[in-house]
Amino acid sequence: MTFKKITIIDNCGLVSPEVEKIALLSEAAITIHNDFPETDNEIIARIGDSDCVLVSWHTKISSEILRSCPSLRFVGMCCSLYDEKSANVDIVEARKLGIEVKGVRDYGDEGTVEFMFAQLICLIKGLGKNQWRTEPTELGGKSIGIIGLGTLGLMVAKTAIHFGMKVFYFSRTRKHELEETGITFLQLTQLMERCDIITTHLPKNTHILTDREFKIKKINSIMINTSLGLTFEKDPFLDWMTRDKTSFAIFDACGYGDCAEEFADFGNIILSNQFSGFTTEAKKRLSQKVLLNLTMYLENR
Repeated sequence: MTFKKITIIDNCGLVSPEVEKIALLSEAAITIHNDFPETDNEIIARIGDSDCVLVSWHTKISSEILRSCPSLRFVGMCCSLYDEKSANVDIVEARKLGIEVKGVRDYGDEGTVEFMFAQLICLIKGLGKNQWRTEPTELGGKSIGIIGLGTLGLMVAKTAIHFGMKVFYFSRTRKHELEETGITFLQLTQLMERCDIITTHLPKNTHILTDREFKIKKINSIMINTSLGLTFEKDPFLDWMTRDKTSFAIFDACGYGDCAEEFADFGNIILSNQFSGFTTEAKKRLSQKVLLNLTMYLENR
């Protein structure tokens, strides 16, 4: 069984040979776009009479777009799908229209962990233009607070333990089984007050840190965000960066969202233009998982 027509409507980062295998699942010749549509009308035109589309997290597929594409039966999100609220596809509307939406998980975590610790090591040892303290220091013995202990958060915790760090976490649900491995739960305010390093791993645009947390943030500390978009309220964060010049914040290209220009004015905010989890290997894993979603959908039909 195959789809009538598959269209890749933006630059999803899918790679060969999986793209060739995906093409075999389409009766009509597959259409591949390697840029990003700028308007809803352009998205609708790209979807056309396709019954299957693949889309990255960059492109929003609204309820209006879904209603304008009556042939559509399957949307493959070439990105992480944590919950309906944070998705760039209106999954509630898709369900009403009988359109199935599938995303993927855990394809870029390895690269993100490497990025985080590479940036941390460069900062604490002064290997770049910034140095955290007056002399180079080590990760061993430093405290790290992880906000969101999912797959990626747990990988960060295990890596931190390997470096001899003290590992703490905050999550809305306690992970009692993991606490037996040397990971300690703290309330959010305690985490902010005590930890040398804070890292956030949350669904897209989940703003968990507010003025209350930044006002009690530990002096001379580091914050890292590689989530999709800000995980905090922007103004209190910038107030903290202004008040405490000894503290630093590290972002990859996912983490700062559309705030790059504003954040670049701060010498203690480190911005990378790389999407930390989008490595060669991650693109391969992503492509394999997208292909699997397509074949499972067809088999279940």
